[in-house]
Amino acid sequence: MDCRVTLVQSNPRLGDVHANLDAHLACIDALAEGSDLIVFPELSLTGYFLKDQVLDLGLERDAEPLRRLAQASRRVSLMVGFVERTPEGRFYNAAAFLEDGELKALHRKVHLVSYGLFEEGRDFAPGDAFRVIASKHGRFGPLICEDAWHAPSAYQHFLNHADALIVMSASPARGVERAPLGASAELGSQRTWDTLLGAQALLYRTYVLYASRVGWEDGVGFAGGSAVYSPEGAKTGCLLPLEPGELRARLTSTELHRARFATPLRRDEKPEILLAELARHVPCTRQEE
Repeated sequence: MDCRVTLVQSNPRLGDVHANLDAHLACIDALAEGSDLIVFPELSLTGYFLKDQVLDLGLERDAEPLRRLAQASRRVSLMVGFVERTPEGRFYNAAAFLEDGELKALHRKVHLVSYGLFEEGRDFAPGDAFRVIASKHGRFGPLICEDAWHAPSAYQHFLNHADALIVMSASPARGVERAPLGASAELGSQRTWDTLLGAQALLYRTYVLYASRVGWEDGVGFAGGSAVYSPEGAKTGCLLPLEPGELRARLTSTELHRARFATPLRRDEKPEILLAELARHVPCTRQEE
C-alpha cells in the first residue's frame, strides 16, 4: 500500500444531482494529479435532507451520473455518496467505489438514523453487510456516518484485514466548547467524532479517513472537520469545520505494518469467544420479535 488520498469537504446543493455531478467532475479534474483516491462525503451527489425528493433522485447502478463518474475513475479511484434505487424500487443511502472505469463496490448504510433531527428509516431501506473493498490501492472498509457509532461495524472490517476505514458523513454541527487559553474554540460534535475515530484507529491498528460535509439545509448546519488518523490513533491532518476544503494524506504499508507489529491486536483477537456470546443473544432477540 502506497496510496495518496484526498478527502473532499464539500457543500452539495440539496436535490440537484446535475449541479453536484458537475462539481464532482470539476473537483476530480483539479485533484486527480497527485491523488490515487478521492473521497467525497455522505450523499454528496444529492444533499442530505431529501424527504420527498428521494423518489426522484434515486439512481440505479447504470444511471448516467454514475457512468460519468466511472469514466472519471480511469484517472483516479473515487468514493461518492448517492441514493441508490434498485430495480425492485428500494432506496438506499449508499456509497459507490469507482475504479478503472467501473463501479467496483457499493456499500449501503446499515445503521439508519431515525432519532432527533433524522428520519432516514422513513425513506431508506437498511443495508445488511459490511464488506471490505479490494482496491488496487489497498483494502478499504466503508462506513457511512451512523455505521461508525456501532462497534460491530468497524470490527467486521478489522477481522477482514482492512488497511483503512473510510467514514463518509453528513454530521450536524453541535455545541461550541470552551477551549484552553490561547486555543481556538471547538465544536462539541467535532470533539466527539475525534474521540470515536481516534479510538477505532488505535484499537484496530488501521488508518481512518473521515470525509464530512459542510453547508446548511433546513436550518441545520453540517460540521465538516474531515480528518485522517494514523494506525496508532493519532490525528495526522484535519480541515477546519464549517468551510469547504480538501485534505491530502499518504497511506503506506510501512506505517501500517509497524503499528501492527508493535501491537498485534488482530493476531491475538479471539472472535470465537464473541461468536459464542452472540449465540446466546440472537435467539432471544428473535423470540421477542
